[in-house]
Amino acid sequence: MSQLLISDANILIDLEDGELITELFKLPFQFQVPDMLFVDELEADHGYLLEYGLQLGELTSKSMAEVEVLVNKYKQPSRYDCFALMLAKQEKCPLLTGDQNLRKAAEHENIEVKGTLWIVEAMITHQVITIHAARIAYQRMKQKGRRLPWDVAENRLSELEASL
Repeated sequence: MSQLLISDANILIDLEDGELITELFKLPFQFQVPDMLFVDELEADHGYLLEYGLQLGELTSKSMAEVEVLVNKYKQPSRYDCFALMLAKQEKCPLLTGDQNLRKAAEHENIEVKGTLWIVEAMITHQVITIHAARIAYQRMKQKGRRLPWDVAENRLSELEASL
C-alpha cells in the first residue's frame, strides 16, 4: 500500500498553476484532503480532482473535538488548515503544505511536513517529469503569483541535475 499524504488546498493550487496536477497522481502515494476542506474550498473550482484520484478523509468525532483545541491554540492557521493538520495527526502521516503558519503548527504537533518543492522533486526522482519540465512548472507558478522560495527551488533543481 502506498504512503498516505494529507494535503491542504494551497499545495494543490500550486501544482494546478504549474500544470502538474495530473502528474501528482502518477506518484506512488495516496493524496487525501479533509472532506470539509474539499467541500468548502475546492469542490466548486477543483471538483475534478476526485476523478484524478484525490481522496476525501473524514475526521473522527474525537479528532473534530481536537480541531477546536488546535484552532484556539494556533491563531494563524485557518480552521480548514487545522482540519488538514488534525487529519494528518489522526492518520499518522505527513502533511503537505506551503503555508508557513500551518507548517509551524504541524511541526509543533510533531507532524512531518512536506511542501511543493518536495512534491516536484518527487516527480523528478520517480521519473514522472524532467528537471526541464519542473523549471517550466515553477515559472508558471511564479507567473500566477504563487509564493515559493524560488532561489531554493532552483538550487535544489541544480543539485538534482548534478546528481543525475
